[in-house]
Amino acid sequence: MKLVKEFKSFAIKGNMMDMAIGIIIGASFNNVLDILVKKILLPPLTYMSSGVSLGDKKFVIEDAIGEKKEIAIEYGSLMESFLDFFVIGLTLFVVVKVMNRLKDKADDVEDKTIQTPKNIELLSNIDKSLKELNQKMDNN
Repeated sequence: MKLVKEFKSFAIKGNMMDMAIGIIIGASFNNVLDILVKKILLPPLTYMSSGVSLGDKKFVIEDAIGEKKEIAIEYGSLMESFLDFFVIGLTLFVVVKVMNRLKDKADDVEDKTIQTPKNIELLSNIDKSLKELNQKMDNN
């Protein structure tokens, strides 16, 4: 019963919805970045390497003979994965940096170009009031 109560509290607080939205956006974002790497970034690399696709790069240990499959270390796929990882990491870094800049701007009470959230505004007013009260007490 306690587990059901905790889940209900979790769902009502909005955490579950935030998480679901994040997962859906993350999946869509992953598709966009996958296409960016495979359809935009890799074709010029293939062109520069005389038509050899990065994913096709490999060290052949033993050639295929009859029914026996080729044994190879496919380092090209690893390089593609590293490129995917680099593009995703760089993109997330830029997105987080922009979001932090916007958040910092919104939290700045002195900046009137963006509406400050009410809780930050209230805390700022309390801080100003406490400073004024401390100055009055120091003067007495």
